[in-house]
Amino acid sequence: MKNAPIYLDFNASTPLDPRVAEVMQDMLSDAYGNPSSTHWAGEPARVAVERARRQVADLLGCKPQEVIFTSGGSESNNMAIKGIAEGHDPEQVHIITSQVEHPAVTEPCLYLERRGATISWLPVDRFGQVKPADVEAAIRPQTTLVTIMHANNEVGTIQPIEDIARIASAHGVPMHTDAAQSVGKISTRVDELGVDMLTIAGHKLYAPKGVGALFVREGIELPPLVHGAGHESGRRAGTESALLNAALGKACVLARELSGMIEIKALGDRFWQQLQKALGERVVMNGHPNERLPNTLNLSFPGHVGADVLAAMPELAASTGSACHAGMLEMSPVLSAMGVPAEIGAGAIRFSLGRSTQGQELDWLARRLSQIVLAP
Repeated sequence: MKNAPIYLDFNASTPLDPRVAEVMQDMLSDAYGNPSSTHWAGEPARVAVERARRQVADLLGCKPQEVIFTSGGSESNNMAIKGIAEGHDPEQVHIITSQVEHPAVTEPCLYLERRGATISWLPVDRFGQVKPADVEAAIRPQTTLVTIMHANNEVGTIQPIEDIARIASAHGVPMHTDAAQSVGKISTRVDELGVDMLTIAGHKLYAPKGVGALFVREGIELPPLVHGAGHESGRRAGTESALLNAALGKACVLARELSGMIEIKALGDRFWQQLQKALGERVVMNGHPNERLPNTLNLSFPGHVGADVLAAMPELAASTGSACHAGMLEMSPVLSAMGVPAEIGAGAIRFSLGRSTQGQELDWLARRLSQIVLAP
């Protein structure tokens, strides 16, 4: 009998929450007009967009006018990083970031670097954390931006954003954080974090793909990446999708209740304890043991290749930390930056839990993993 599928890749993408889908269904029939139109057909769409903007703002603790709707986390990151650099002589642009950022941050930085900007790629410790002192040491008179992710997508390590933001603010440098992985899992109130810009990706918090948001604090000048009509207060051209924005707004309402993360963390902790008991030193945790997302476990099985372990469990959807190209094993850049030895990093698998994760699924998985790892 075939085992039921198990989804433990919520950090890659979340399923659409039924309550979000319900909002979308209503929008399909009731708000088809252009939100920018002043007639009766545009009014429902415009009301929905602005309601969604308030809902996102309520989650972040900011003003509605500080929320820009985008197509997702990648666009939000590009808007923040390239936008801050716009208007400067490229050779006078200096950006501070880390070696463990998502490609949606590293690639815009590399793009600016090719145009003459200077990028400081800060190292991380063995847990994947940036040292605030390294940020302060890297700041120069021409530093244009500090961009450090809130929580890592692979290992779940949470960065000391509050401390880093205080340092950036003291030097008059804008601070951006990619919070795509942390929204809905831990608090992302912008005044508590002290950031000037913050990225949200809808499909990481049970909204559909293709929608996101960027918080931009009042006073931050940010020209548009996409030029056209003056949508989103002139910062992003293109007719707003009332459908997608309403979905993100509803997802943010649901994300304000973080109590469910307590149960998810308890499930993950029990899973980890089961594996430790069964495997001992044959399983290793990557990332910070405490300062990490409550739903994320990045585990290595030394002596094994993560992709091979996953291949033995076709019913499991999870992510591996290494890739095989032309017979050569390439370890995750995040694990490499953390100094994880190749023999450990090669066996890394990320298990990311979500609202629908069941304890019996993890019990079965712990037993099956133990069988695979202990097999002669």
